[in-house]
Amino acid sequence: MTESGTGNGTVGGLTVGYAAMLEQFHPTEAVELSALAEEHGFSGVMAADHYQPWVPAQGQAAFVWNVLTAIGERTRGDMGPGVTAPTFRWHPAMVAQASATLAAMYPGRHWLGLGSGEALNEHVVAGYWPEAPERINRMFEAIDIIKKLFSSSLAGKDVKHAGQFYKLESTRLWTMPEVAPEILVATAGPVTAKRAGRVADGLITVGAPLEKISGLFQKFDDGAREAGRDPGSMPKVLQLHLSWAETDEQALANAMHEWPNGGMKFPKADIRSPFDFEQMAKLVRPEDFEGRMVISADPDVHRAEIQKYVDLGFDRVYLHNVGRNQREWIEVFGRDVLPKLAR
Repeated sequence: MTESGTGNGTVGGLTVGYAAMLEQFHPTEAVELSALAEEHGFSGVMAADHYQPWVPAQGQAAFVWNVLTAIGERTRGDMGPGVTAPTFRWHPAMVAQASATLAAMYPGRHWLGLGSGEALNEHVVAGYWPEAPERINRMFEAIDIIKKLFSSSLAGKDVKHAGQFYKLESTRLWTMPEVAPEILVATAGPVTAKRAGRVADGLITVGAPLEKISGLFQKFDDGAREAGRDPGSMPKVLQLHLSWAETDEQALANAMHEWPNGGMKFPKADIRSPFDFEQMAKLVRPEDFEGRMVISADPDVHRAEIQKYVDLGFDRVYLHNVGRNQREWIEVFGRDVLPKLAR
């Protein structure tokens, strides 16, 4: 992580990073944009592990670990998959190996964001797709395996596991960083947030009504305290989608075409195909984004929205402008928004 006061996207302990959307941009361009964002004051990069885009119009789905490695070469800030699911396409041991390798290559910069998965990405290996409670239980067992692998490998010992969902024969990670990566759990639900507080190092969530997020924080903190941990020292991370363009009309058009999933007011974890999402996108109306995503040509409107989340207690915020106008947006926000945010 960059230190406070470096002038590189970090102000008073707040880190504002760039969300590199591998669903929208060719990996080469995603790397270039990440480097450009850092030049303009963003610090750190979040990129999601997608096998498919949400809708065909987004058009890409690069392999996140390759792209993060390239980003590591071109930037100096933190980076992580926000998020990957260590549960269906991946055995947890493989996610642990990928994460440990990245952390060994870029010491102190990599964090591991984990979630319970979405059918859009996970169904491609043709496994059974369970309901949410089982998906969440799988994720927490996977976290247990990853933590065991990290701790035992640092101690130079083998570890094994036999659980409800996974088996791991005696092994260790032979390539490890000096310090294991932070494990951050993505959740929008209070029960999962409390469990995450007990076992994870931090929380990731997406933009939502402030009262809902405040409740998530409370549950996460409760879980941390139950485990004898200090929630004040555990990062709370936000991915915030927004649409900025030179006019309000263009900002809205970008949201409707590029990110209609942001206006879908229903759970999306069971939908399997970008083409199904495309059909559902026809039902999205401009008013569906209200309260879910700021759409405006005024940088100060966006700054005020980001500041609300910072005031609520987020330590790291990764911004995603949904349009293709990334370079213009990076320049404008680097100049007119990031310097005005205050922790």
